[in-house]
Amino acid sequence: MEDITYWYALAAVLLFFKMLAIAVYQGFHRIGKMTFKTPEDAAFVGREAAKEELPQVQRGARAWSNDVENIPIFLALGVAYVWVEAAPGLAGWLFMTFTGARYMHTACYLAALQPWRTVAYAIGVACMLAMCVLILAVIL
Repeated sequence: MEDITYWYALAAVLLFFKMLAIAVYQGFHRIGKMTFKTPEDAAFVGREAAKEELPQVQRGARAWSNDVENIPIFLALGVAYVWVEAAPGLAGWLFMTFTGARYMHTACYLAALQPWRTVAYAIGVACMLAMCVLILAVIL
């Protein structure tokens, strides 16, 4: 089952797991240090609410925010790519390269690695731009 739909579904699932990992990462740091900014969470463990989130949690939140800006666009473009059957032979490469770039972006964000975080971001954007061109080539 190596068609466009297969690669799209695989990318979607892997991207979900990547985003879930960010949530687990944040929870690990909050629970590990028993530090919660939200009053009800802090009260639940018998603590006072922290004035601000832990640095690791803040960094995870920024990585998550970047995902929320990019992954939905990829998923929408992916649906269009599947619908119009744009360049089936490139689907696996584009979808998996984007997915790998997002994993790399998150790892680099959490580890504060520049310029690699920007390189990963640019690779993901390049994949989406290629998808746009290939979609337009079919429909125009």
